[in-house]
Amino acid sequence: MFFSGWGVKAKPLVGIDIGSSAVKVVSLRRAGNTYHLENLGIEYLPPDCIVDGVIISKLPVADAIARIFKSKAIRNKRIATSISGSSVIVKKIALPSQMEEELEESIQWEAEQYIPFDIGDVNLDYQIVGSTPEGNRLEVILVAAKREKIADQTGVISMAGKVCDVVDIDAFALQNVYEVNYEPQSTTVAALLNIGSSVMNVNILRGREFLFTRDIAMGGNHYNDFLQKELNISFEESENYKRNGAPTPELQRRTLATLASVSEILVLEVQKTLDYFKTTSRLEDIREIYISGGASRTPGFQVCLQEKFQIPVNFLNPFNKIKVNEKVFPPSSIEELASDFSIAVGLALRTTGR
Repeated sequence: MFFSGWGVKAKPLVGIDIGSSAVKVVSLRRAGNTYHLENLGIEYLPPDCIVDGVIISKLPVADAIARIFKSKAIRNKRIATSISGSSVIVKKIALPSQMEEELEESIQWEAEQYIPFDIGDVNLDYQIVGSTPEGNRLEVILVAAKREKIADQTGVISMAGKVCDVVDIDAFALQNVYEVNYEPQSTTVAALLNIGSSVMNVNILRGREFLFTRDIAMGGNHYNDFLQKELNISFEESENYKRNGAPTPELQRRTLATLASVSEILVLEVQKTLDYFKTTSRLEDIREIYISGGASRTPGFQVCLQEKFQIPVNFLNPFNKIKVNEKVFPPSSIEELASDFSIAVGLALRTTGR
């Protein structure tokens, strides 16, 4: 299910990114080699509706999806969505070249070595992406996800009256956005970092080649948690302070100091991930980082990353090479929302032929 549509001309599907704080929806139209934005919408979810990636209250999520489709008059009911977190395992492995029937058996055996779950509780998929330099082994991306996680995600989509055709992985959706919008050089090693409310997705690529991914169980909610404790304010106030600034100079000083300390914590986790990648690969160093997700625009976060790694840190613009009708979607609105929509755009890109 994860790789459905790879390498084939798929019919357009609507991308739905179900995050801990909001539901994002994107639909695209492809004309030749150009993508056009047809529609997008966002609905924020009640606090604790989704906790640590687990959907606790399904009805509010389904209602949010339905409201977006109704308010934006989106008629296409065929959906692509994605998952991430501790219930998902993505591993790049090398297997001896073999017949397809034998490969299926090898994949099953390899999965049992890498997956810390009961094999009967997961959905498995794989994609052959090439061969080793020696030519005698296949390079394969192995994906496994708990069936319960998939059922929860597809279930709320069904409750909203839609049909989920594809379940993808956040990291792959992020890769789609990068490839289409930035046309990476084949030798450039880049890290893509999507910072959501409760999870950071790290994806490392060499050009268009997938190398490594990891989900970190931290995100924008850490800023809110620390602000609430340090300033004795509500969740709503912490979100407002984070996005728009505090109402007094003294509160703003304390807010920025708290945000800076949390950024250090998040960046340290990113550093651990990148250090692990470096020690387990023989590739050259990462040359650039692209960041996305609502929390990526938290004051000071980009600078903190850049100072830590001493390489360019850029905002990933999911609409960089997508045609946007400015009469329908004002540039100021698109610029403000761009960081929130990378995953949803990546899903919509993939399902229009990717």
